[in-house]
Amino acid sequence: MQRYLITTIFSINRVNFTKMKKKQYHVIGVMSGTSLDGIDVAELSFIVSEAGEWDFKILRAETIPYSKDWKITLQEAISFSEAALQDLNERYTDYLSEVISTYITRYDIKNLDAVCSHGHTILHQPEKGVTLQIGNLPKLAHLVQQTVVCDFRVQDVAFGGQGAPLVPVGDRLLFSEYDYCLNLGGFANCSFEKNGNRIAYDICPVNIVLNKYAEQLGRPFDEGGNLAKKGELNVSLLDQLNNLEFYKEKAPKSLGLEWVQQNIFPVLDAFKTSPEDKLRTFTEHIAIQIGRQFQNGASVLVTGGGAYNDYMISRIRSYKEADLVIPSHEIIEYKEALIFGLLGVLKLRNEVNCLASVTGAKKDHSGGILFHN
Repeated sequence: MQRYLITTIFSINRVNFTKMKKKQYHVIGVMSGTSLDGIDVAELSFIVSEAGEWDFKILRAETIPYSKDWKITLQEAISFSEAALQDLNERYTDYLSEVISTYITRYDIKNLDAVCSHGHTILHQPEKGVTLQIGNLPKLAHLVQQTVVCDFRVQDVAFGGQGAPLVPVGDRLLFSEYDYCLNLGGFANCSFEKNGNRIAYDICPVNIVLNKYAEQLGRPFDEGGNLAKKGELNVSLLDQLNNLEFYKEKAPKSLGLEWVQQNIFPVLDAFKTSPEDKLRTFTEHIAIQIGRQFQNGASVLVTGGGAYNDYMISRIRSYKEADLVIPSHEIIEYKEALIFGLLGVLKLRNEVNCLASVTGAKKDHSGGILFHN
């Protein structure tokens, strides 16, 4: 598998940086997260000042839900053979191009500088030098008839980094007024400044676990945390979760579906208790792990689908006296698509968009690959 990844990634032709740096950019940011809610597509505007300060506007954005078949396929892809993964990469790139092209046509979007796409993570084992985001094949640019910036994680892993999280560069440039930026998506991660460096890391799984047990109750997710609220706390299960080795490791560190399948689901499934009890207990686990990250009195920007989980937010607040700021719907839902748009713009400018202080790579660098249509 690793040989295939390296061959795929490093045999393509890179586009030379020939354009002078602009002050304003019009791009589309595209993100598919591990919680499998769908594909986030956002039309974005960025302006950079002479002093290097960035401003942004989310012009429009929406989430295109996955069909049941696509959701099942993406959930099961972790166990695919190399040949099956290559086929999936082709099919997913075709599908992603349809989503993006339809979006551009529907809203008659003109004069784009680039489409900046994360793809969808299937494999993430940075300790083995492996990370795979499907949907980043060169043909994506031809199919959408736009310049594409994509495959942001691979170069960082090649430089010895975790390849994640990548959003902290955007946290620094777009949301510097907050002491911490917390994302509650498939996984929780946070970023903050420490001694002049941006520090960031994954904290724990969130929706990638909660959604599984909500689905056992016939719901796609635990809306507002109402299902968890009905459950009972299992102290023995909670202790077992909190004692996992990952929580003792120092940053940089990151999580993937593989880790959840090996370390979380077997623990939860071994306890013969109701899905509500598992939701209640895992929500408490999330709150404890997140509460450990912040200083009392800190301002924390909270984004991602978990920001709507009122019960989980209340439990986090019970462990730390921090100001958890819930922003507008657009920022909650589309912050990652927004920031991958920015990462693409930084790549167009050949500027750093991946920080060694965050990922543990050997140096700061400008990650991602450019394709022309």
